[in-house]
Amino acid sequence: MKIIDFFKSIHVKMIVIFMLLIFIAMQVIGVYFTRELESQLEDNHYDMLVERADLLEYNVRQEMTRDRDSEEEPLEDDIEDLLQEFFSIEDSEVQVIGPNQEVLGTSNWNDQNIVGQQSTEVRVKRALIGTEDSPILRDPETGDRIQVISQPVEADGEIIGAIYIEASMENIYQEMEEINGIFFNGTIIALVITAVLGILLSQTLTRPIVDMRKQAKVMGEGDFSRRVRVYGQDEIGQLAESFNTLTLSLKDARATTEGERKKLSSVLAHMTDGVIATDELGRIILMNNRAEQLLNVDNKHIMGTSLPEVLRLSETITPSDLYDYSDSILLDFSEDNEEFILEANFSVIRNEEGPVNGLITVLHDVTEQEKIERERREFVANVSHELRTPLTTMRSYLEALEDGAMEDENLGPRFLKVTQNETERMIRLVNDLLQLSKMDSNDLQLTFETTDIGELLRQIAERFEMITKDKNIEFSKEIPMHSVYVNMDKDKMTQVFDNIISNAVKYSPDGGMITIQMITRSKAVDIEITDEGVGIPKENQAKIFDRFYRVDKARARNLGGTGLGLAIAKELVQSHGGYITVNSEWRKGTTISVTLPYTVNKKAGVFE
Repeated sequence: MKIIDFFKSIHVKMIVIFMLLIFIAMQVIGVYFTRELESQLEDNHYDMLVERADLLEYNVRQEMTRDRDSEEEPLEDDIEDLLQEFFSIEDSEVQVIGPNQEVLGTSNWNDQNIVGQQSTEVRVKRALIGTEDSPILRDPETGDRIQVISQPVEADGEIIGAIYIEASMENIYQEMEEINGIFFNGTIIALVITAVLGILLSQTLTRPIVDMRKQAKVMGEGDFSRRVRVYGQDEIGQLAESFNTLTLSLKDARATTEGERKKLSSVLAHMTDGVIATDELGRIILMNNRAEQLLNVDNKHIMGTSLPEVLRLSETITPSDLYDYSDSILLDFSEDNEEFILEANFSVIRNEEGPVNGLITVLHDVTEQEKIERERREFVANVSHELRTPLTTMRSYLEALEDGAMEDENLGPRFLKVTQNETERMIRLVNDLLQLSKMDSNDLQLTFETTDIGELLRQIAERFEMITKDKNIEFSKEIPMHSVYVNMDKDKMTQVFDNIISNAVKYSPDGGMITIQMITRSKAVDIEITDEGVGIPKENQAKIFDRFYRVDKARARNLGGTGLGLAIAKELVQSHGGYITVNSEWRKGTTISVTLPYTVNKKAGVFE
């Protein structure tokens, strides 16, 4: 991997580029020079041969046209002398051909046996008919390249012979090979020198670039303390200065961004609302701790998940649909035993007049608000119903009295009695509502005094015994004879026990027994009131302290109940620092327990 990275570096690339430039330049120069030199040498060689051939042709013509004595040397000997004088060229052969194609002479001393014989060369025949020929051929035996010239010998416009020349050109090509070798060696030397110079030059150029690369790597790791060394004022030096300026700017920008990020993280971490941010595709990219708590998810596992899937909306809503929601959405995360409702508000993130970049979702727990709102609606409905029932009854009976029932000695008093009962029922309801309203607004005044709770319970029990004589209900009082003191508002706690015992009386059968038991513990006293009535179903026991709740609504109304007695009792007991519970078994009876902290002192005080 390091070797591959080495060859990818700009240092190596610059050296390779320099070497390639020199190599290409040397090759271009070499090819051009050798071609020109080769062409020049070939032309010079040809011109030399032509010049020698012309000189030889002139002398041969003179010898062939001269009158000869019988005593003179034969023409062949004169031709031989001319060849020795004018055509002593190495690696070449010249033949002088007569008009009948007989060989008059040759420069090759090894081929003197062909003198006097007929020449079979086609080019000789062409020369004898006036055609000059000068091609470059290869020797079929040695493969050497040879220059062939065939030239006619003319006298007075008549061809009297021909000159045939074969000259080897291998010396020229050997010289060219030597020259090419010199160019090759020169190219190698030039490349080596270029490589050395390229290394030195590239180091000069790449050193600041390498420094900037190292600095960029360090900056990527978050270190902005280093600076790039400036080696000069050229373009690279100016780039280095700009890089240092950029480093300072990035350092300041990073510090600012980091500060803003910490502020944002602190704000998000301490927000009471959950915040979720998504990208343009609706995938979660940010979630604060509160959102994790509300949704009961892990931030690490939820990143990249679709927002509708996390909010349990994926079956009906796509991420793009959420961009159009301007109103809040209620999300029901309730389980079997616990109600849990969230309110989600969506805000689109976009640049100015640009595309959507994402979505911000704010989650708020509205479980308690929804519960209060539901209770408010139920309360209004119950109050309306409770007031409408006696009013309707009163109106009916008053209309009957107006229509003449007043004159009836039996119906008149009975109708007036019903109207009076309904009026008292409305008064009790309004009084209970006023008392609850005071409790809700913390406007209820309690006058605390140290009271013997046992004595109070005995008094209340005796009073109910007198009231219920005609109902044949017995009271059992299991109250210790020693004094047990409780710091309380005597009137309000009397109202609590009156409500509880009154309910026990209402729902007890004829001949039933109501037990009032007091049990002392280390820091509190328990008062248990038990009846033998129909009891309360288990699924309804948790609701009997709710306002207007009745197990048997029809029977409760017939007995004159408002459905607020136990709710008031619970509020009053809690205002005394105690608590009230129920334990009941269907068709076997009910036990209401009131637990109050007690004291051994007899000091009294007024508390609000």
